[in-house]
Amino acid sequence: MGTEAKKDFDIYEVFSQKNVTSSFVHQFSLLAPNKEVALTMARENFLRREPCFNLWVVKRDDIYGLSPEERPFLERLDNKSYRETKGYGDLQARWRKHKERYEEQQQKAKSGS
Repeated sequence: MGTEAKKDFDIYEVFSQKNVTSSFVHQFSLLAPNKEVALTMARENFLRREPCFNLWVVKRDDIYGLSPEERPFLERLDNKSYRETKGYGDLQARWRKHKERYEEQQQKAKSGS
């Protein structure tokens, strides 16, 4: 296909759904002159491999996403490390230290009486 022919074709992304309850999954990209041909090509290519419940084709130019400059804004803004178990790794050692200190104070109180 020459560069003249490529100008008339668009890139379409193909998504499939295995059954009515499953999510759509991206499968592959293809070049097609319009959405009808893209769907026909996707059906012919994909259905040879495995059965599916539903098939979508989406023109790549119609997909809107974040630019590389915008991606850092996806990082979490709040610190919720207390929800992660790694924050509690030293808990047993801290309890042991408090217990030892408490027992020492009890010993001193008994011997001082």
